[in-house]
Amino acid sequence: MCVGQNKHTRHSRGYETMGLKIWLDDKLVDEADAKISVFDHGLLYGDGVFEGIRVYNGKIFELEAHIDRLYRSAKAIRLAVPMSKDKLISSVKETVRANDVIGGYVRLVVTRGVGTLGLNPFACENGAVFIIADNIQLYPEEFYENGMKAISATTVRNHPLALPPQVKSLNYLNNILAKIEALDSNVAEAIMYNHEGYVAEATGDNVFIVTDGVIYTPPVETGALDGITRAVVIRLASQEKLQVMERNLTRFDLYVCDEFFLTGTAAEVIGVVEIDGRVVGDGKPGPITRLLRKKFYSYAHGKEK
Repeated sequence: MCVGQNKHTRHSRGYETMGLKIWLDDKLVDEADAKISVFDHGLLYGDGVFEGIRVYNGKIFELEAHIDRLYRSAKAIRLAVPMSKDKLISSVKETVRANDVIGGYVRLVVTRGVGTLGLNPFACENGAVFIIADNIQLYPEEFYENGMKAISATTVRNHPLALPPQVKSLNYLNNILAKIEALDSNVAEAIMYNHEGYVAEATGDNVFIVTDGVIYTPPVETGALDGITRAVVIRLASQEKLQVMERNLTRFDLYVCDEFFLTGTAAEVIGVVEIDGRVVGDGKPGPITRLLRKKFYSYAHGKEK
């Protein structure tokens, strides 16, 4: 299901397109002219950072929080973002307006830039920035109503000392391998565990469970991204007087919990009703999951603060 009422369709899926306006470095260009060098280290080595940001009713969701996280990710890998925060924020807004995105998605990418074929990042003189604003492919609506199935991935989450989980890096191969496992099993998601066997995250979302009325989520130190949606959901839960605790979770915890849900930019709040063939709760999204999805929808669409 695609969110949004904008005028664009994607030629990569065999449809006619009217062409997007893409922000490239310092200006908007036509989609056909939005080209990155084959010597860009973002392409050659996955050397860069990105943010995925939602647009609801023409408003960009938690934009400043996303920009702050982008800069933190870049700083952690010693990547100089070639724009100020204010300029980057205004560029995102301009790209959304230029593409008439009312409900959709923004992909903001900063790469190391053009360099040599060697690994040396300091051979790249200037970082590159591009911004895409378009529709987004979401889970089918029945997943939100009835819940989704997941498996435990055999692919282990990157060790935190190899790549800090707080860095939203262009190198997503670790997550992609786990996603392949899910698709091979004919389910939508896979849960990734860290090197110690604790739950880290799903392939693109944060993990929450509910046991005896308490909400638990893994701390970022286990290998989970410090998700923007995760933070919003924790805040909304606290406003509802629900207890939220960060705690190491095991596979056993997922098997015996009362409710299980994921949060993320694309997924928002979505219930998991089966993990590794074991039914979660009564096999339907639970009351806390449904409440938080409703509260998140209202918050995202500006119906409450």
